[in-house]
Amino acid sequence: MNLGVLFSGGKDSCYACYEAMKDHTVSCLISMVSSNEESYMFHTVNIGLTRMQAEAMELPAVVRYTEGKKEIELEDLTRAIETAKEQHELDGIVSGAIASTYQRSRIEKICTKLDLQSFTPLWKRDQITLLNEIISAGFKTLITGVFAYPFDESWLGRELDESALDDLERLYGKYGINPSGEGGEIETFVYDGSLFTKRIAVLDASKRYAHYAGVYTIERARLETK
Repeated sequence: MNLGVLFSGGKDSCYACYEAMKDHTVSCLISMVSSNEESYMFHTVNIGLTRMQAEAMELPAVVRYTEGKKEIELEDLTRAIETAKEQHELDGIVSGAIASTYQRSRIEKICTKLDLQSFTPLWKRDQITLLNEIISAGFKTLITGVFAYPFDESWLGRELDESALDDLERLYGKYGINPSGEGGEIETFVYDGSLFTKRIAVLDASKRYAHYAGVYTIERARLETK
């Protein structure tokens, strides 16, 4: 099948793309740039770099903008998916939803409306196992947002590696946080991996943190030969 991937640039959408490519053709990445940092549907931290990620992956990017108003943003997403369907003759849409029924149900409703199949290859996967798979598959990921106790500023810009996974598993056991961030606890940015023909080098970044919430904003980046 010919698929488009709803793409935030984070670990889940990258790995969902990776999984979809095992049995299907991925023809484009679809990204929504929301002006609302509190969007119910869309990842926002460093979302402006998805075009660069798409270039690194040698895939066409369909990028659309939304004010991020609840429910209205779904109309914007519908138009973006419809455009991608027409441009790339899509049969279905892939999303990286793991546990968010809110997101999954709305994406499925849009797909039904547009006569597309909805694929959620990560749905209900054990989160620790999934993070292990993402790391083992070679994806290089930075933690770019934290939004819950007990995450401190040291997590911002941290590599999601085995050491970080051990700490996430410990926090899951002690505080009940979702280790993959499905509760909104963390956001991520993938800068390299098996899907990338070039890697993204972060040249300059800044941190903003207060009261167990913060973001790591990539100010400048470039593509480099691997």
